[in-house]
Amino acid sequence: MPEPLTRRQREIYDYLVAHVDEEPPTLDELAAALGMRSRGSLHRHIQALVDAGLVAPMEGRKRGIRLTENEPDRDPGLPLMGRIAAGQPIEAIAQPESLEVPPELRSAGPCYVLQVEGDSMADEGILDGDWVVVEGRESAANGELVVALIDGEEATLKRIEQTPQGVTLHPANTAYRPQHYTPERVAIQGIVVGQMRRYG
Repeated sequence: MPEPLTRRQREIYDYLVAHVDEEPPTLDELAAALGMRSRGSLHRHIQALVDAGLVAPMEGRKRGIRLTENEPDRDPGLPLMGRIAAGQPIEAIAQPESLEVPPELRSAGPCYVLQVEGDSMADEGILDGDWVVVEGRESAANGELVVALIDGEEATLKRIEQTPQGVTLHPANTAYRPQHYTPERVAIQGIVVGQMRRYG
């Protein structure tokens, strides 16, 4: 079974898919487009995509990193990383699954999917069983809906308020109280950029 793509590898692959109708980029052009300084690191990521069958081998090519010709438009979906509590914090458990996600529900950055458990965000229309699309990042603006990792162990889905004195994670359900933490206890894992729901 092939190894799942890393966040950087998926970012490279998504860039190539988005520009499939253009001239294939060189390593230098791709590094510049993605803001990568290390050409050696980029080459290792490209080789991993070649090994996964997503990118054509570069041997003998003077120009261009291109997708494999047999499936140029293949979308591997986004990784389903596990479940996240919208009530009380629970551990987000990695799962070897992927979900098809429309481009309109993604951002330009690397994204993944979490399934919501609980009802503490119900007043914002995020219900138990919904899937949220998360852009992985380590910072967020006040008021954004974030995936927050608490004490390096448990993840939760809340609106964030940050001050020099502490971090408050706000639910969207009057049955739940805001959660207050010192800044060092909370690590932002990403912000919610999309939401999906299955009916029936």
